[in-house]
Amino acid sequence: MSARIRKGDKVVVRTGRDAGKTGTVLQVFAEVDKVLVEGINVVKKSVRAQNGEGGGFISKELPLHASKVMPIDPETGKGTRVRFVTNESGNKVRVAVKSGKEIPTVRDTK
Repeated sequence: MSARIRKGDKVVVRTGRDAGKTGTVLQVFAEVDKVLVEGINVVKKSVRAQNGEGGGFISKELPLHASKVMPIDPETGKGTRVRFVTNESGNKVRVAVKSGKEIPTVRDTK
């Protein structure tokens, strides 16, 4: 099954305390339908001192549910829903519903 959101996509957060913020997808957890987005859902975690190194607080990103983010439309720069269509060469591609433009994947841009 094709994924609506893939690693490397630019996404916008729709709900929660980070609503309206944008970031890049770092990792997709398909089994639990969650995504890890750079700079989004950042929490402080206390770390115990180990092996002579001091403890303290670290900031880390936690995964969000995939339904809370939308891919960014390449034409308008806003969040959009995704439609799957078959292009001329017979490949299944993701298309932005609002503009009808193809959403590039990380492999396409390299």
